Amino acid sequence: MENGLTNSKKILMIFKNSFFGLTCKEYSAKTWVDIENEYYTLLKECLKEKDDNTKVEKLNKEFEQVKVLLEEYLTTEIEEKFDFDKPHINEILKFFEIKSKRDIEDYLNEFSKEDHQEIKDFCNNIKDLEQKGQLSGDLQPLRFLNFNYTPIIESYLKKMYNSPFYDFYGRPSQIQIHGELASESNKINFGFGDETDEKYSEIENKNNKEYLEYIKSFQYLQNSNYKDFLDFIDSDKFQVYIMGHSCGLSDRILLKTIFEHKNCRSIKIFFYQNGDYDNYTDIVQNISRHFDDKKLMRSKIVNKLLCDPLPQNVRFEKKTEA
Repeated sequence: MENGLTNSKKILMIFKNSFFGLTCKEYSAKTWVDIENEYYTLLKECLKEKDDNTKVEKLNKEFEQVKVLLEEYLTTEIEEKFDFDKPHINEILKFFEIKSKRDIEDYLNEFSKEDHQEIKDFCNNIKDLEQKGQLSGDLQPLRFLNFNYTPIIESYLKKMYNSPFYDFYGRPSQIQIHGELASESNKINFGFGDETDEKYSEIENKNNKEYLEYIKSFQYLQNSNYKDFLDFIDSDKFQVYIMGHSCGLSDRILLKTIFEHKNCRSIKIFFYQNGDYDNYTDIVQNISRHFDDKKLMRSKIVNKLLCDPLPQNVRFEKKTEA
């Protein structure tokens, strides 16, 4: 207030990239999944246009610019400024300890009854190996399916290889399924991945490669990551941990392949919690969209009382300037 009058100012922002402008206006407080969903919504809108090729080319050009900006930001503001080699992540690591060291009854309740005897036999085998000092033998491995572009999981793996606090399954490893920063062999995969959408067949039948430019399925074929992932889930029974993934529709084909797989025996959610609010139900609702068989879905998802909030005080330190 100045002299009893309101001193108001208006800010006019003009975006040369209309897609970026739309996401800033509509999705500034939401996630990258929402941005990928918005891209697909606009892609479907292009189908309605007579001169659709001009519109889809413009959309793809603007989407690519956003993708480049994302990689630039993650490289210069995250990867180069934070020390990923000195994390304090034991609160996360404890969730991956060998199950014989937990309450077996709680663990059994994370699975359907048909799996209980096999799990008991497995845990008894673990105890025998512990007594014989052979726990480092052939155990089912941990595999991180990493949707993050940064080297954050490498920090977890290094800690797990050398941790004096916990014993883990086999030798943990990761598949960085959506690419790595500044990598020619594993470029960032940023786009949309729901081939079950009712409009997808119409998009494929357009016989126009511009419409398929940012469909994730085609980007997965640029390296062996997706095949490695399929080989892993085909190899043995597994339990899924959801950590920091919204399970949104932009990754539907990949998540559907995991969740509905016969070897997927259980899906445990590590949810975000802030005071009285948590997003457990939001994630469950998103997961349900990847199941055709809802009874199967309910049999696999671990109930909230057996799930845990994801620790929020795990932070990487900024690098010290030389």
